[in-house]
Amino acid sequence: MTKPSLPELLHAAVTAVGGTERPGQVAMAEAVEEAIDGGSHLLVQAGTGTGKSLGYLVPALAHGERVVVATATLALQRQLVERDLPRTVDALHPLLRRRPEFAMLKGRSNYLCLHRLHEGVPRDEEEGLFDQFEAAAPTSKLGQDLLRMRDWADETETGDRDDLTPGVSDRAWSQVSVSSRECLGATKCAYGAECFAETARERAKLSEVVVTNHALLAIDAIEGAPVLPQHEVLIVDEAHELVSRVTGVATGELTPGQVNRAVRRAAKLVNEKAADQLQTAAEGFERLMELALPGRLEEIPEDLGYALMALRDACRTVISAIGTTRDKSVQDEDAVRKQALASVESVHDVAERITNGSEWDVVWYERHEPRGGAAYRPSGASLRVAPMSVSGLLREKLFTDRSVVLTSATLKLGGDFNGVGASLGLAPEGTEGEDVPQWKGVDVGSPFDYRKQGILYVAKHLARPARDGDRGDMLDELTELIQAAGGRTLGLFSSMRAAQLAAEELRSRIPEYPILLQGEETLGELIKNFAADPRTCLFGTLSLWQGVDVPGPSCQLVVMDKIPFPRPDDPLMSARQKAVEEAGGNGFMAVAATHAALLMAQGAGRLVRASGDRGVVAVLDQRLATARYGSYLKASLPDFWFTTDRNQVRKSLAAIDAKARQTEAAGQAESG
Repeated sequence: MTKPSLPELLHAAVTAVGGTERPGQVAMAEAVEEAIDGGSHLLVQAGTGTGKSLGYLVPALAHGERVVVATATLALQRQLVERDLPRTVDALHPLLRRRPEFAMLKGRSNYLCLHRLHEGVPRDEEEGLFDQFEAAAPTSKLGQDLLRMRDWADETETGDRDDLTPGVSDRAWSQVSVSSRECLGATKCAYGAECFAETARERAKLSEVVVTNHALLAIDAIEGAPVLPQHEVLIVDEAHELVSRVTGVATGELTPGQVNRAVRRAAKLVNEKAADQLQTAAEGFERLMELALPGRLEEIPEDLGYALMALRDACRTVISAIGTTRDKSVQDEDAVRKQALASVESVHDVAERITNGSEWDVVWYERHEPRGGAAYRPSGASLRVAPMSVSGLLREKLFTDRSVVLTSATLKLGGDFNGVGASLGLAPEGTEGEDVPQWKGVDVGSPFDYRKQGILYVAKHLARPARDGDRGDMLDELTELIQAAGGRTLGLFSSMRAAQLAAEELRSRIPEYPILLQGEETLGELIKNFAADPRTCLFGTLSLWQGVDVPGPSCQLVVMDKIPFPRPDDPLMSARQKAVEEAGGNGFMAVAATHAALLMAQGAGRLVRASGDRGVVAVLDQRLATARYGSYLKASLPDFWFTTDRNQVRKSLAAIDAKARQTEAAGQAESG
């Protein structure tokens, strides 16, 4: 039997998911097939609505080798595993004469740990174990969550945190999960045979397609111990997120709370001398951190250097001592020992990394305001260390021994792929050389007619935004735009403070348009409520720039308060900018403008999500029209019709609003 052609396979898959084939999707599938067959690398920009998951899944499944698909968001992982993969595999089965298996794989702490659940959490203050179910009052939120998780453990097949609905707080989840360092290992653990994390790993080893997240991909690359099974093809979806996710995994942190926890956990397992040495080092570190001022440390101050060396050496002593002592009076000694070791080792590693002082690392102090909720964090200071750049790491670890396809709706910045390519460690497209990964960039376009569906409006008449300056004129403009649009507004702000100020001000100015503010409810709830009522507006910051998918009349105006450059006091971004300048490059364009272009492209992408969508992206920052770098930023956005005419834009918004109201009224009349 002849091998089925790619167009036949794609047609079968698209029909199965109830979609329609689009020229961009066909072009993407062909480019992916060519890259996989040739063992080369591909960057492919596919606009919203292209159907890019099938554009890479079909050629990857047809190839027949193992594929890892890494995504940034939970929503896409779910869509792949619960919808796209099952349907595609069913559709291709008769043509391929085989049924590829697929599986989801995440980091260990995403899975429920049966040992923790049944044996309790090693207690920090005293010997023995702490039964979290007895300690948490059954009436408390934590107690209720723990009881619910105990019941869930008997029903769940995966033990995956994301399958638990409704979800639980980070604090509750930490009572029933372990990091890979804390894990006893399947052979030593009484629950090893039933372990959810081990089962997920085994399933992944037997599957042809493994769906994972960027963080696990980064751990696999950085830590040297392979977590992912051997694979021939790697597909990175939402690839615009990869550099920041890898940076996050490669960032180390030390806080007084974390160091004190290590002291408490180790104290009962080592001799008094070793315990005292660590206690004294911890106290010295804590005293220094009380005085820490936020900002980058270009050189490590002498007193901090001594404190870190004392911590490093004390941790070393404790690690050797834990390894040699045995104490049968400690209940579930292995778990207690493993947890203590994990705590002390993580303090040791960060202290040693900063003490060794690599020129490729950036070190800074950060201060935290206390915050509650799911991501509870006490106030205080932390000491952080992150790589100046992850491009070398990615070039070495990502692009060897496999074909890599990176895709996203925003990879082409300022008109080409070289900016994103450089951040991934790739030389400019077409560069030849022995150790130079060969790649090409393909933009397969979008099925949407951006010039007809959207307007890009720049409020050129507004004063240039000053840092933390009063922006009364911007709030006046925003009020008028929302009134013209009849609500229907997604407000993307460069800081949480700006979003809060705007929400407070506009709630009193135009109370007839409800304004939802990020942080006042969970993101999922906010987006659901925003989509449900066209008169509602939603204001927020970073995660809204890329996490909102609301097609239809509820989102017809996307407003950016200003160009989202990194803050000038962001230690990592400013260090990266300076490094580019010292190497003779343009640091502002390579770092700040690229960062802003990516966010603006993502933000502008919230407007047109379906072929019937119409609307305006309004940038309330004159610099997009007046500054030299404005053309680079504009070239990174969808090709909307462009104007700086404020009257024209109000008329257009009013017309779009009137049309939407007409449609809504007709819909109500029909259903009535």
